[in-house]
Amino acid sequence: QVQFVESGGGLVQPGGSLRLSCAASGFTFSSYAMSWYRQAPGKERELVARITSAGGSTSYADSVNGRFTISRDNAENTVYLQMNSLKLEDTAVYYCRAVVGSRQYWGQGTQVTVSS
Repeated sequence: QVQFVESGGGLVQPGGSLRLSCAASGFTFSSYAMSWYRQAPGKERELVARITSAGGSTSYADSVNGRFTISRDNAENTVYLQMNSLKLEDTAVYYCRAVVGSRQYWGQGTQVTVSS
């Protein structure tokens, strides 16, 4: 079945960097776009970044554009989110997501906490 294993979250100071990973299995990874979402306490889950199946096109939420970079390695079935210049408001649980066969699948989430 479709599964995601996310890693790379943690505690970081403002201005710092983290790299999230999402390892996928159970489907033909290279055929599907992938996305990162996040959910902060008391807020709705929001789209952070998206990458097409071959990685040729990416898009970002305005709040992270220029600071975050989404990428993928189709040979390793993994999607990444490089987060630089982190801000307090980036604190959230980050999830990877794919829509496979009209059904959406989510990872378990990884906590990112930005705090001084």
